[in-house]
Amino acid sequence: MRSVAFHTLGCKVNQYDSQAMLELFEQAGYQVRDFSEPADVYVVNTCTVTGTGDKKSLNAVRRALRQNPAADVVIAGCLAQRDGEKLLSTGARLVIGNARRGEVVKLLEEAIEKGQRVAAVTDILRTPYEPLFISRHEGHTRAVLKIQEGCDRYCTYCIIPYVRGGIRSRRPEEIQQEACRLAQAGFTELVLTGIHLTSYGRDLEGQTLLDAVRACDVAGVCRIRLGSLEPVIVTEEFAQELSKIEKVCPQFHLALQSGSDTVLKRMRRRYTTDEFRRAAAILRQAFPGCAMTTDVITGFPGETEEEFAQTMAFCREIGFARMHVFPYSARQGTPAAAMPGQVPKAVREERARRLIAVGNELARDYRAAQVGQRMEVLIEETDENGAGRGYTAQYIACAVPGGQPGQIVPVTITGLLDDGLTGELIKEP
Repeated sequence: MRSVAFHTLGCKVNQYDSQAMLELFEQAGYQVRDFSEPADVYVVNTCTVTGTGDKKSLNAVRRALRQNPAADVVIAGCLAQRDGEKLLSTGARLVIGNARRGEVVKLLEEAIEKGQRVAAVTDILRTPYEPLFISRHEGHTRAVLKIQEGCDRYCTYCIIPYVRGGIRSRRPEEIQQEACRLAQAGFTELVLTGIHLTSYGRDLEGQTLLDAVRACDVAGVCRIRLGSLEPVIVTEEFAQELSKIEKVCPQFHLALQSGSDTVLKRMRRRYTTDEFRRAAAILRQAFPGCAMTTDVITGFPGETEEEFAQTMAFCREIGFARMHVFPYSARQGTPAAAMPGQVPKAVREERARRLIAVGNELARDYRAAQVGQRMEVLIEETDENGAGRGYTAQYIACAVPGGQPGQIVPVTITGLLDDGLTGELIKEP
């Protein structure tokens, strides 16, 4: 029996795509192994959002071939879509990009049979939604459910529209079918993900993101968590309708990128700080105590110290529960890479460190405000002493003295950890 091992970089969409391909290999009779083990086939699902993503992707390919020089390596994902045939020089047997992943086993075995190295990368801009499916999610009590693909925003710094293509949405009935399969497999929380969730349904007549969320409201699913959104989707009507779906988690990831209106304009983001502020207020009114999380880029071309200070102040004002901070990384082929005023790497990284410190402070403040509150924790794992660890509906890690993986338990929050909370189980009468 031939064996296969996967290594996934980047976003939750990649996690979903890898799981779908893994199940296809299993159906073809392959034994799944850990990426650190010898295997006949290694699949590296790559990321190219930043230069770091490129390096990590290529390092994973080299690592696979060191472990088994005779292995057949498949390179998928965004870096594969971007560089195509160039990646055959790594020794890969198959490069497939972000399409034809449903054919991965067939394409690989054909290439092996013919003794060829094949780049099966297609024009992503004309590719319809690819019907990938999963029945479980390896190693988690939460399952990622992909509902959308592609983006047509073309922010000046972002390579993603070029490697993921335009907007393609999954039909609600297909989403519901997969939600039911995952619920039957024991998953109590679904995380809805896509490249640009805010655009869900624009290519489907009469459908919106709310329809996709409602499709996941099936028996056995206790939590529905949304992936990254943009503030433009958050109207009072949207928030009110979302709040009627009781399973929706009170945690919202609103992508900020900069707290300076002048930088947002150069980034070609389609909102202002005032619009972001209003979106945050609307969500907090509809979901009291919700956790607001975000992404921020430091050192975008032309960013002055004053503009960076505006970002620092805005993040403090909003009071994010968690922030992902990245120094700007130029992507060849994007407008920002050719902009004047490129900020030196040392300055970009120094600003990132300062903003990360602010983010850590805000995260601790948010966690501290939860002490004494009653919350429900989805247990993900237990240690040898029977102590559980999982996540609140606000997606804050919490350690509790009990519970079983997959179980949602009521707790009283008792204290803080460096990366989360502690809680005591509430004994229900």
